[in-house]
Amino acid sequence: MNFLHTISQKISEKKPLPKLLNDIMESSKLIMDAEASSLLLYDPKDNKLHFQVATGEKGRLIKKISIDLGVGLAGWVAKHKKSILIDDCYKDKRFCSDYDKKSKFKTKSMICVPLIRKNKLLGVIEVINRKDDGIFDERDLTIFETLASQCAIAIENAQLIEIQIEKEALERELETARSIQQKLLPSDLPRFEDIQVAAKLIPAKQVGGDYYNMVKIDENESLFLVADVAGKGIPAALIVSTIYSCLQTYLKLNLGEFDLMTFVNGLNKVLLESTTPDKFVSCWFGLYNHKKRKLKSINAGHNPTFVFKKGEDAPKKLETGGLFLGIFDQVYEIEKIQLESGNIFVFYSDGVTEAWNEKEQDYDERRLINVVNQHIKMSAVDILTGIEKDVKNHVGKAQQGDDFTCAVVKIL
Repeated sequence: MNFLHTISQKISEKKPLPKLLNDIMESSKLIMDAEASSLLLYDPKDNKLHFQVATGEKGRLIKKISIDLGVGLAGWVAKHKKSILIDDCYKDKRFCSDYDKKSKFKTKSMICVPLIRKNKLLGVIEVINRKDDGIFDERDLTIFETLASQCAIAIENAQLIEIQIEKEALERELETARSIQQKLLPSDLPRFEDIQVAAKLIPAKQVGGDYYNMVKIDENESLFLVADVAGKGIPAALIVSTIYSCLQTYLKLNLGEFDLMTFVNGLNKVLLESTTPDKFVSCWFGLYNHKKRKLKSINAGHNPTFVFKKGEDAPKKLETGGLFLGIFDQVYEIEKIQLESGNIFVFYSDGVTEAWNEKEQDYDERRLINVVNQHIKMSAVDILTGIEKDVKNHVGKAQQGDDFTCAVVKIL
């Protein structure tokens, strides 16, 4: 029993789960004087047992095998949460000889014990064939059950540590993504004499791939854009950085000139070459001519930009353009619209219209349009504040899974 105590201390040490499982099985094989031993962990996601460690001459051959609950001796033990001691496995109807056939190992006697902690199934541990006469007895069962109870505690602790480590790693990744996202956003919006602008991005807890920008190209033209990358975290943030870099490079190479069609088509090709198909981007681009008060628009699979005009019951939706960026090599279409004093255009991400409340009801486009109409005579900043407040009132305490990004431009 002193030997058992020493082994229990060894497996109770804090260590990575794979190392712990190997130590458990080597200790089990040693203390039980067994030819082979194996440990299977239960995965509630697929309701199966998965071999994690299998010692012995043929152990490596069965490590990739998974077992349904109730199937074979290990499956029966897991399902009923009861230990079994068998003198001759081939005489037991529950025994599945397929594993012996695959590994060419002869199973004789076996002890199989469930790993249980707080009535929760963690897995199954088993030893096979005593070395001296190939048969285990009741005393062996008692010793092995004692060892198994210690193993269950150690495994639970190791799993909790792994969960905490993964959580901390995710938090670090999200913090890095937030940092990237914030650095790429404009620190100050440009100032204009003929238009008012306001914009805001509120990151969700799981940082998405939202991005917006307002760029004063020259005295005549300004560029507005909003983007939403599929996915979250660092991968999405890196794609946002690609969009930002492409924009900065284009502006430096084409001083004072900005061809919207050329830029969008070029950006699409860059994303096609540098991203995987599941990392597509929805974008809206607006190139505004201050003298002519004309807006050129390209919508690449993004939410429609709304243009509010005096005397019109419903806003115009700017939807012309093409599909998401980064999916197909395509040529995008431009939509042109004449604006005048008092007109407003609002561009945003789906984190606004798809913001949900505790009843899982979306905020939707209708509410967005209504709140803009209610604040139509106010400044761009006040309109944006009204939108933000209305979305927050709708959401309540419901945690959001996507960034809130919204921008308002008002023609003076």
